Amino acid sequence: MEKIFNNTAAAFALKSDTELDRAYFLFKMIASEPLVKIGTAVTNFALKAHLPVEGLIRATVFDHFCGGVNEQDCLPVVDKMFTKGVSSVLDYSVEAKENENEFDKALEITLKTVEFAKERKAIPFAVFKPTGFGRFELWQKLGEGKKLSMEEAAEWNRVVERFEIVCKTAHENDVALLIDAEESWMQDAADDLVADMMAKYNKHKAIVFNTLQMYRWDRLDYLKKLHERAKAEGFYIGMKVVRGAYMEKENKRAEEKGYISPICISKEATDLNYNECIAYMAGHIDTMAIFAGTHNEESSYKLMKIMAKAGIEPGDNRFWFGQLYGMSDNISFNLAANGYNVAKYLPFGPVRDVMPYLIRRAEENTSVAGQTSRELNLLKTERKRRKLEE
Repeated sequence: MEKIFNNTAAAFALKSDTELDRAYFLFKMIASEPLVKIGTAVTNFALKAHLPVEGLIRATVFDHFCGGVNEQDCLPVVDKMFTKGVSSVLDYSVEAKENENEFDKALEITLKTVEFAKERKAIPFAVFKPTGFGRFELWQKLGEGKKLSMEEAAEWNRVVERFEIVCKTAHENDVALLIDAEESWMQDAADDLVADMMAKYNKHKAIVFNTLQMYRWDRLDYLKKLHERAKAEGFYIGMKVVRGAYMEKENKRAEEKGYISPICISKEATDLNYNECIAYMAGHIDTMAIFAGTHNEESSYKLMKIMAKAGIEPGDNRFWFGQLYGMSDNISFNLAANGYNVAKYLPFGPVRDVMPYLIRRAEENTSVAGQTSRELNLLKTERKRRKLEE
């Protein structure tokens, strides 16, 4: 298959020279683990001490990785990317909230993004995290099969009600809904609830999508079991397939508590697991829909090859490719230029509240071998290309 991801002119067509320079500077910083650690500590301290640093954060790392402070703020970015055929998923990226008011607020914002998606072709999905709608400890307790107290049972009913409201609204408005995955020790409860929502709202096509983190060696088996249930009960499966975001935390907890880590033994095993999963879903695409969330070029080529071999058009709406905003533009914009469905996750929220997300992004880029150096090489190539054209 023709290699398309090295076309930096297409990848960075929307970036001005100044934005290109900022991106290069940011990834240069992220490439240094000590700098990321120091920067994280200093930023956390400055925010806790209420020092006036939000403007600086907004002008650098925030604007590179986020769409804005609210939904409306994101629209210029959404419209700009869509001129090149790249869609957006508005992602309210405020993490680690623990009270009912915050959960209700997350529901309200998610419903607003469903409304945005209904009105704009450029926003084909809405998204939320399970812990955006309920406490992590509650999910964990349910996942471990422990009995809930009366107060916890009432709390859980409110979580289910929030899921019900947003899934029903998405179904009524014909808007696909991505539900993110989180740590393994709370995921069983989330999987059960999302599967129930699929059974209810995916009768005619995939509206509700769960997420499979394929650095977990048990996820393909989970998908196959869900497929059996779907066949028996007559519903469609929607899945976002990613590698995963909590590897160090997962391995550390498994070691501390003395159980077998759910994480694959190597990067190669994870890659194989991911590719087997997308091949399985593509082989059953008559009753499934796939959102391939990946920054991996080989996995992207793999899915493109599978589609071509099966005679499936690049723009078939059951296949979507997804990347995070501010990363892997060479994959996103070149896929879109070749007619594939592509959506960028576009995080938004108040600068202060989105910092945990941004710190996680920086740490992940530092720890994923090759990711940052690839970004730097592509940016360097494009800067050089533009200078030659002057």
